[in-house]
Amino acid sequence: MSASVSQGLASPLSVRPTGWVLAIFVALYAWLVTIAPIDSVQGLIQKILYVHVPCAFAAYLGFVVTAVSGGLYLWKSDLRFDRVAAAGAEVGVLFCSLMITSGPIWAKGTWGHWWVWDARLTITLMLWFVFLAYLLLRSFTEGSERAARFSAVYGIVGALLIPLNYYAIELFGNAAMHPDNLERDSLGTGMGWPFLVSILTASAAFFHLLVLRIDLAKRRSSLEQFAEDL
Repeated sequence: MSASVSQGLASPLSVRPTGWVLAIFVALYAWLVTIAPIDSVQGLIQKILYVHVPCAFAAYLGFVVTAVSGGLYLWKSDLRFDRVAAAGAEVGVLFCSLMITSGPIWAKGTWGHWWVWDARLTITLMLWFVFLAYLLLRSFTEGSERAARFSAVYGIVGALLIPLNYYAIELFGNAAMHPDNLERDSLGTGMGWPFLVSILTASAAFFHLLVLRIDLAKRRSSLEQFAEDL
């Protein structure tokens, strides 16, 4: 077995630091969310805030990574950037799926409706479909340079939905039930630190999964190269 293949199949030492960081944040997150005060209006279900919003943040982060890495791939034609773009999309879709799952649970318990077609919810669903289609496109055309370039352009265009989604309420008005963007003063007393740590925990989880996915892509590439050399 060649040295490059052997290195590609070695123990993924590079992912261990992110795993330890994630473990620390998860422990701190669990403790702070447990002791966080219960909202006087929404009750216990308001604690979904510490899941829903961080998942949204991590999803946006994934799609931004896809767009930026796609742009770098178009510029440099380096497959490493293409791997990062694909990994960002996969992890982003995971967190986006958690976001659009936890949101309706929160909405049903608070406003009595699972889903209302307001601007933000509709754009969020569009964002999920756009990057799900991105993954499907890559799965059907794996290994093609032309497909990689097309996917890069598609990922950049898809990421433009992120600012539109974030400012949807300011642009279209809050005609339905979705709340305004969270501001520092909108959190009750004792909720600030749990909310901040939940964002940091989601970010740590994102980067850990991203590194794992990139490592997997490297291993797959090494195996494919080894198979070609036989």
